[in-house]
Amino acid sequence: VASGMAARLLMPMLGRNNSMDLILTDDLGKVLLTTYTDKNTGEKRIVYQGKLGEINLDRLERYENEDGKRLLIFNGVLDKESGKNVRVCAKAVHTNNANRGYVLALSDIEQDTMLYRDLRGTITKNALWLMIAAVIAVYFVSARIVHPLKEMKAAAKSFAEGDFSTRVTVYGRDEISELAEAFNNMAQSLDSFDKMRNSFLANVSHDLRTPMTTIAGFIDGITSGAIPPEKHGYYLNIISGEVHRLSRLVSDLLDISRLESGDRKFSFTPFNICEIARLILLSFEQKIEKKRLEVIFETDDDDMEVFADKDAIHQVVYNLCDNAIKFAKDGGKLAVSITATENRKIRFSVFDEGQSISGEDINLVFDRFYKTDKSRGLDKNGVGLGLYICKTIIDAHGEEIHAESPSDNGAEFWFTLKTPNTKNNKNV
Repeated sequence: VASGMAARLLMPMLGRNNSMDLILTDDLGKVLLTTYTDKNTGEKRIVYQGKLGEINLDRLERYENEDGKRLLIFNGVLDKESGKNVRVCAKAVHTNNANRGYVLALSDIEQDTMLYRDLRGTITKNALWLMIAAVIAVYFVSARIVHPLKEMKAAAKSFAEGDFSTRVTVYGRDEISELAEAFNNMAQSLDSFDKMRNSFLANVSHDLRTPMTTIAGFIDGITSGAIPPEKHGYYLNIISGEVHRLSRLVSDLLDISRLESGDRKFSFTPFNICEIARLILLSFEQKIEKKRLEVIFETDDDDMEVFADKDAIHQVVYNLCDNAIKFAKDGGKLAVSITATENRKIRFSVFDEGQSISGEDINLVFDRFYKTDKSRGLDKNGVGLGLYICKTIIDAHGEEIHAESPSDNGAEFWFTLKTPNTKNNKNV
């Protein structure tokens, strides 16, 4: 009865393993029951005592595993009649501290070897397919990485030859794509700078050649006698104007060079910006009268002090007023406004009633060398450096400068400066 109960408990454990059988013996090795696999149905069957022999338990080697449990292990031919080469794992059965028998689990080594071989073959095939898939994936991933790099290499060669129009195709949103976008942005900046440089060289060449041609022509006319003596004074005045024009151009170029290299140092002191504005407007009296401009000068107070570099701010105010007078229409308004802001700063504004600035150009008017017929830089006597110098100076002061064109008939330029109460006593 006990053997039958043990068999019913153990059979579900073997139901799915046809290569394993169980043997139940008493303490002397007499076989009480064993299992076998029906060759026709593949099911496990039980053979009970009375038809079975004995097992030589002395052939089982004692083994203690890591958990301290004692097992009996045997590898080899256990049953000479069957001749099967088996692997045995035995466990003693104890009740009331007495050994009642043994449970032996037998596994056919040959079937296990076949199973391992099949398993090894399956693993090998799967590993081979995985390797092929990995090689294909690596190929496409590498191609995706290398292709943009090759494009960047070709574009860099084009840049070295002076062609900045080449762009790199952006794929996806990974790090290589970000690098490609940065490369394209760099190319765009180089292209823009190259165009501005070419425009600058063309403008400078024109502005240098024109007055020099005029000066040379009039001097040749005077020295050769082609110009009569009574006209010498008139033409000498023209020559003087052209010389001053050349001097201003060279001065602007030197200012830009000093500002960009950091050689120009700013000395911050408190001074009256209203007085500077009044003196500058007086210096433009002839130009203002010639264009019949209506001048409006508004201040919160007659004396308003700022904390900045006096010479640099004088240059900024002069350039803005000169720019406004150039583009103001005849008989139009020229408004200068100096007001205090809520954050204890001074806001200086110059408005001229005349040519407006388009939305496309308003963000470019402060760019270096920017000068186009559509923009505020339309000026036959300049090269588009004045507003750039203004912005560079105001930026060095840590303040703001902006251009606005609120209507179709005028434009406003304004900047802010600190007051002595909010000054930073640090010379730049």
